[in-house]
Amino acid sequence: MRWLKAFILACFLMAPLAPIEAATKIIKVLPHYLDLEGRHTLNPSLYQRDAYQGELRKKPELCSTLRFDIQWKGSSLYADSYKLRMEVITSKAYAAKPLILEENVKPRGIWSRWSSLKITPEQFRQMGEIVAWRATLWEADKQVAEQKSFLWP
Repeated sequence: MRWLKAFILACFLMAPLAPIEAATKIIKVLPHYLDLEGRHTLNPSLYQRDAYQGELRKKPELCSTLRFDIQWKGSSLYADSYKLRMEVITSKAYAAKPLILEENVKPRGIWSRWSSLKITPEQFRQMGEIVAWRATLWEADKQVAEQKSFLWP
């Protein structure tokens, strides 16, 4: 029993010597409809935001565009920049050719950060309803994180 305690203590003391690497991941993706004034909510309440998003979803004539707010975390140990890519399949576009939005982003150490990808008003008028989406984080030509909606093929 004493050896077991000594082993656990040794593992605990040696843990800080192991290289610490921040996980690279996409934490959350929030699609927000924007009204004609560019707002996604009328006040800071989450309840009000969800109610207003429901109203905008029901009345597309009140919407000007759509913005994806993406919370992500990148390991700054190896990469100075990433590419955040959003692929959207809509009711008027086929799965073979989704709408693609991209932006170069920089990590902020071990902390997560939010980035926004906005669909242009012209694309928004032509796209129809969102069927599925996929957000990916790329380091050079290598995909390092992904989050997708339930219906993504």
